[in-house]
Amino acid sequence: MSDSSQGRRLPAGFLWGAATSSFQIEGATREDGRGESIWDRLCRKPGAIADGTDGAVACDHYHRWPEDLALMQELGLNAYRFSVAWPRVIPQGRGAVNQEGLDFYERLVDGALARGLRPMLTLYHWDLPQALQDAGGWVSRDTVGAFEEYADVVSRRLGDRVRDWVTINEPWCVAVLGHVHGSQAPGLQDWKLGLRAAHHVLLAHGRSVPVIRRNSPGGKAGIVLIISPPVAASGSAADRAATQSFDGEFNRWYLDPLYGRGYPADKKAEYTAAGHAQDFEFVLPGDLEDIATPTDFLGMNYYSRTIVRSSAVAEADNEPRTLPEPPPERRTDMGWEVYPEGLTASLLRVHREYGPREIYVTENGAAYGMEPGPDGRVHDEPRRAYLEGHLGACLDAIDAGVPLKGYFAWSLLDNFEWAYGYRMRFGLVHVDFATLKRTVKDSARWLSQVLKTNWLRRGT
Repeated sequence: MSDSSQGRRLPAGFLWGAATSSFQIEGATREDGRGESIWDRLCRKPGAIADGTDGAVACDHYHRWPEDLALMQELGLNAYRFSVAWPRVIPQGRGAVNQEGLDFYERLVDGALARGLRPMLTLYHWDLPQALQDAGGWVSRDTVGAFEEYADVVSRRLGDRVRDWVTINEPWCVAVLGHVHGSQAPGLQDWKLGLRAAHHVLLAHGRSVPVIRRNSPGGKAGIVLIISPPVAASGSAADRAATQSFDGEFNRWYLDPLYGRGYPADKKAEYTAAGHAQDFEFVLPGDLEDIATPTDFLGMNYYSRTIVRSSAVAEADNEPRTLPEPPPERRTDMGWEVYPEGLTASLLRVHREYGPREIYVTENGAAYGMEPGPDGRVHDEPRRAYLEGHLGACLDAIDAGVPLKGYFAWSLLDNFEWAYGYRMRFGLVHVDFATLKRTVKDSARWLSQVLKTNWLRRGT
């Protein structure tokens, strides 16, 4: 790989893809035998979704997948990360398999392969069957066994064609946003439930890896974590302690057990002192060994760093900030800081401290709400600049020795962005949600040229 003032060459054999998730794009929530998911249920709760919408139609990817695959092929991508909807395959979570649901994903995989797109399949991107939630959901240990059965069904059907398997997407979001903050499905607010859910999600991952390997000889299995590097707002003892605590909750609580270290002792003590866990009795003998089942890769989702300011002391009593909050012009529509240096730092940290065999950036992107202009094009220069900065960050990490093997932009399409509804647009492709017309954005056109020329130019 060469480096010059004009630009940098991209690595050979790299996966360049776009990512999506089933509930956010598929629609067809009541077609062909699909069961109800926890997100279908949450969308009916008044006030749960910012714009009052749901995923019943979304981007209609269930019917328009050939068009969407063709768009990726046209852009020069060589990989597609998507998720399977558990209730579409096993409507009640356990028991009878819906063959029409499996047939859909078989068509999707075969269609991707026919267009030169390597499929990376995610088994769980948050749409738990509501029937399992009614029986306790991820708070119940029984859901671990249900997930093993589900992983077996999907990998037996597609294991001869899919080579890249993700078990769970972002356990922190499942556990904390879904069971502590209540902003995501199933909408609960209890740390005790959240810690149990986190453990069972990790356990389901660990126990499903051997199932996938059995059914997909030569395939690779991994998990996807969302990573955010925390930085103290000042050098005060309070801010440093808050930063360590955030890192324990957001990053180390998942990385440490996945790589054989068990749950971090400092966070266990903190959770115990707060009354969130009583001796962690839900962690049974053998669980941590199962969670630490070796994986072939780690997927990392990165959007921004987190600047941490302690809330344990009054602002007036804390030391003055040495790291101010970023100004509005350095934030996306989500309010997240544009900080590509944090991606390089995160990749280096995970590589040096945990040593995954391979790493993929499985999500990275920005929400900007540009609409088509009079010329019919979407001029989204902020997103183009975001992509340029973060692709450069990936190349910096590779130069430093990180075994980074692929990058997936979030997202292929503007979609149903969970509790935000359709207000936040992350897509490389604009979707008119009234007509479902797709329009390739300027940022995607730029990315296409980067991939087709194998060259990342500076400041273009």
